Amino acid sequence: MMLEFDSDYAILKEQLEHVIQHGDVHDATALFDQYHSVDIDEVLEDLEPTDLQFFLFMLNAEQVANLIENADPDLQPKMTRFYSTKELIEIFSFMTNADVADLLGFMSTKRRKEVLNYMKASESDILKMILSYEDDSAARIMTTEFISLRQSLTVREALLKIKEIAPTTEIIESIFITDDLHRIQGIVNLRDILVAPGFKPLADLVENHPFFVYADQDQEEAANLIYKYDLKYLPVVNKNMAILGVITSDDIIDVMEEEHNEDILAMGGVSKDEEFDSNFFHSIKSRLPWLVINLVTAFMASAVVSMFESTISQVVALAAAMPIVTGMGGNAGNQALSIVLTSLARDEITLEDDLPLIIKEVGLGIFNGAIIGLIAGFVLYLKYHNVFLGLIILVAMILNMVIAGVVGFLLPLIFDKMKIDPAISSPIFLTTATDICGFFIFLGLASVILPKLM
Repeated sequence: MMLEFDSDYAILKEQLEHVIQHGDVHDATALFDQYHSVDIDEVLEDLEPTDLQFFLFMLNAEQVANLIENADPDLQPKMTRFYSTKELIEIFSFMTNADVADLLGFMSTKRRKEVLNYMKASESDILKMILSYEDDSAARIMTTEFISLRQSLTVREALLKIKEIAPTTEIIESIFITDDLHRIQGIVNLRDILVAPGFKPLADLVENHPFFVYADQDQEEAANLIYKYDLKYLPVVNKNMAILGVITSDDIIDVMEEEHNEDILAMGGVSKDEEFDSNFFHSIKSRLPWLVINLVTAFMASAVVSMFESTISQVVALAAAMPIVTGMGGNAGNQALSIVLTSLARDEITLEDDLPLIIKEVGLGIFNGAIIGLIAGFVLYLKYHNVFLGLIILVAMILNMVIAGVVGFLLPLIFDKMKIDPAISSPIFLTTATDICGFFIFLGLASVILPKLM
């Protein structure tokens, strides 16, 4: 059962509180038959630490592992603190190595060492390998529960190995084939192994699989490959092409959601790790620097306006019309910016290959600027009965929309080339460009034909 309405949440919360109040282990276990662990986690987030601990202690290790795997990153560390090292090892046995590595990453260095030292050497070595890579690397989301076999094995030998390994593996329908140095050679479908003659070597069945990522590559690059080529599995290799793990299409969903959320927050000038309920001072630290930068750019735009104070003082209507030019320029620029940022995220566009597309943005700026400028000019003519004011806003709208489209197209590509996050940097500079250029063009034209406006 999945929670769909607030009433369902309330019912589950009431049931869970009843379980805690009466200490009923049977009812605690029964909740997993009625609700998904994700829904149970949502209720657990609102519990006091003592109640949370009491409920978890009524569950077996597999149920706790299920809850921890699906819990919010803020809730996971709270859950693991209740257990001894020995108990954690048992819980971890029901989790994937990637999820365990994430949890170890939240722990203090001392606690992490205790857990790793308590594990079997083979298991701790895998986790140490995963933890040696950056948080946003491909290695941190790969699963190590896959089957790889040497290409020199026969089908009969392969089947014996698969039968031995299968109970502890996550991926079984595709078998990854390597040479004697563990370098990946391709993939064999399990069905092909089942129907092939027993004496046939795996080398004769292997299919080429040209897609892979290095363990230290960014998760976003892995996501782009899986999305672009509709891959089910993506091998993760080291510099020697030895396979270390496999990223599944399911693994990548969380990455894509995380990258999407980061881009939205970055475009709003907010740190990627700020939540709606973040600490007050954390929110200040996250937002204030970008507001200061915006203030500086606002002063720059204000300085341009101040250059034309005498013109504005003589024709007050200009003050009412200025925001129209800059506002529409900003909107047009954001349209181009959004398209390019989306294409960059999917690795579909580069500065070198797609620069000619800037001509399209110029054309769009001219056409859209002419239509919007005519509408705005007509409205201003009806209000102020001055055809020259309408003409100025028409020309200014066209020029500023052309500039907005070009800047909105180029900025993210340039920042990406400079290895600067375009989602963070581009919006601020785009706003500055459209404001400064819009004010300068509009007020500059007004100054040239000032007598016609009075």
